Amino acid sequence: MWAWALLPVFLAVFGIIGMWACMNIVSSSTCGSYNPQSCLFSQICNICSVLALWIVIIRFQQVCDLGSGSHLNTAGLVLGFISSIGISILGNFQVKYIVMGAHLLGVFLTFFLGLAYFWVQAWLSYHSLLSHDRKWVVPVRVILCSLCTCLIICSILQHIDCHKLTVQNNERKSTSYANGVWAIQEIH
Repeated sequence: MWAWALLPVFLAVFGIIGMWACMNIVSSSTCGSYNPQSCLFSQICNICSVLALWIVIIRFQQVCDLGSGSHLNTAGLVLGFISSIGISILGNFQVKYIVMGAHLLGVFLTFFLGLAYFWVQAWLSYHSLLSHDRKWVVPVRVILCSLCTCLIICSILQHIDCHKLTVQNNERKSTSYANGVWAIQEIH
C-alpha cells in the first residue's frame, strides 16, 4: 500500500518535466498551440489528468478509512474529479485553434476548483483525529493553499493589467502574466 504514496510524487515530477520540455515559449497557453509542442502538451495534460483522478480516489478512500466519511469528503471527491477533467480540457483545447471559451473553462476548472479541492483536503486533514502525520501535514497544506491563492489573485490582477495595456497600446504585454501562470502551474 505504501507504493501508492509515490503516485503524487510521480505526478509532480512528470508534470514538471513535461511542462519544462514544452516551455520553449514564454506562455504555456501559446506553447500548446503549435506543433509538435501541441501534441506533447496535450499528452502531458491527459496523463496528468488520469494520475490526478487516481490520486483523488485514493485520497477519498484514505479519508474514509480514517473515519471521516463526511459530505465534505464527498464534495472533495467531486471537486477533484471536475478539476482533473479540467486539466484534460485545458490541454486539448488550445488557445490558437479552438474557441477560447473552452480553454478558459479548462483553466477555471483546473485552477479554481483545484484550489477549492486543496482547501477541502487541508480542512479534512485538520479535522482528522486518527492521522499520525497531522501535526506537520496540516501546516504544509495550509501554507501551500495560501501560496496558491495568492498566486491566483496575482495572476488575475496581472491579467486585468495586461488587458488594460492591450486596450490602451493595442499590443499584447503577456510576459509578467505568463510568469504568474507558470508559478501557479508549478505549485498546483
